[in-house]
Amino acid sequence: MAFVITSPCQTEKAAECVDVCPVDCIEEGEDQFYIDPDICINCGACVSVCPVEAIVEDFELMPGEDVYLKRAEEFFKR
Repeated sequence: MAFVITSPCQTEKAAECVDVCPVDCIEEGEDQFYIDPDICINCGACVSVCPVEAIVEDFELMPGEDVYLKRAEEFFKR
């Protein structure tokens, strides 16, 4: 399991999540931040600081939001 950054980040990109991540698994992409699902330790530190509530656990993704997990996986394959 891992956390996933969803659409509200696309308009905000505040970056508080990057500063609190204990394993440095969050990186900035061109359009939003992404969490590396292979490194995320599921601690939830990022969730509490996100000003737009864009971060959810992968199993809590709403229908149609699974694209954000796929985008994160693709981002970190580069």
